[in-house]
Amino acid sequence: MNSKIKSSKSIQTGQTVPTLTKLTSDIPGNKISHSKKIYSSMFEIFGRVQGVYFRKHTLNKARELGLNGWCMNTSDGTVKGILEGPQDLISEMKLWLQHKGSPRSIIEKAIFTPNEPIANYNFNSFTIRR
Repeated sequence: MNSKIKSSKSIQTGQTVPTLTKLTSDIPGNKISHSKKIYSSMFEIFGRVQGVYFRKHTLNKARELGLNGWCMNTSDGTVKGILEGPQDLISEMKLWLQHKGSPRSIIEKAIFTPNEPIANYNFNSFTIRR
């Protein structure tokens, strides 16, 4: 565990007492390293991906990886969305979207835009749009 030890004065005794502070990267589920470049990629998934909890499973996987963005059903029967995060985690998510999905889904085709570097996150978390 990465931690920083800081010294602070105790109000009661006036003595210097070490305090332990967790780094952001130590928080469970937060796999985003602040030193990594961040990227964005759009996706659209074709097949039996509506009515099979595909968006819910996508939300859970993206949050597990610590990615930001969104996904939504389209009127064409597909699921589309945006991924934001480190390139390695976006690649892992793309493989999951392309080959796994929800247990009842049947993925026929997955289209992704190339990973584009971005200066800052546009989304605070991963969400489902309706």
